[in-house]
Amino acid sequence: MTQADDILSVAAAWRAAGEKVALATVTQTWGSSPRPAGSQLAVTVSGRMAGSVSGGCIEGAVAEAAMKTIETGVPQLLDFGITDERAWEVGLACGGKLKVFVEALA
Repeated sequence: MTQADDILSVAAAWRAAGEKVALATVTQTWGSSPRPAGSQLAVTVSGRMAGSVSGGCIEGAVAEAAMKTIETGVPQLLDFGITDERAWEVGLACGGKLKVFVEALA
């Protein structure tokens, strides 16, 4: 079983238990990125999380976007980028770019 399978299993179990869940998936990366494309983060409306799409401030921003997606049902494509010079200021090891797709699970 891969890490992605584990995240999907956790998300499915949360949904089966009646939780509202959003799934965030890294779709593209450029330069340095803490997680590769395909990495996932599941988030529930009650604040539970499993997996990871990045680190530092990006993880928090994705979790906030997931909450909005759960609320509205509207998927989002998030675009993050940071220069090497600013990376340390926001809690990242180095610069890079990534795109994350966020969707609510039905």
